[in-house]
Amino acid sequence: MIKTTVKIGGMACGMCESHINDVIRKTFPEAKKVSSSHSKGVATFVTENEVDKTALERAIEDTGYHFLGIESEPYKKRGLFG
Repeated sequence: MIKTTVKIGGMACGMCESHINDVIRKTFPEAKKVSSSHSKGVATFVTENEVDKTALERAIEDTGYHFLGIESEPYKKRGLFG
C-alpha cells in the first residue's frame, strides 16, 4: 500500500476539501482513506500502487486548484494500540 500526499494551493474552506476529495476518488476509484485539509494545503490518500502523477495534476488543475507537489511513501497500517 502507498500513502500519497499532495500539496494543493487554492483551498479555502471545507467545501474546497470536499471538491478535492471527490476529484481524487473520481480519478483513482481504488483510493482509500481520502482526506484533505485546507488549512495545511494538503490531501492524502492510500492506494495499492503508485498513482499517475500527471493524471492527478491534470484533474486538480482542471478543478481550479493548484497542484504544488506530490510525495509517496509506504503506508503502514496502525494496530489497535499503536
